Amino acid sequence: MDVTLTDALAEELSDTLDEVLGDLSTEIAGTDNAHFRATLERRRGRLIEIRSQLATAP
Repeated sequence: MDVTLTDALAEELSDTLDEVLGDLSTEIAGTDNAHFRATLERRRGRLIEIRSQLATAP
């Protein structure tokens, strides 16, 4: 799938990802449930990949 974003939208998405990733890190650190933690860590990994692709987009 390809998505085309304006520079302004790409910046907004990047900022939002950074905010969500920070929140996820806090939530991961605060949970005692191993299954839930693993789910959050997988989500964090996918979001990091999206942010990485966004950063390297032309």
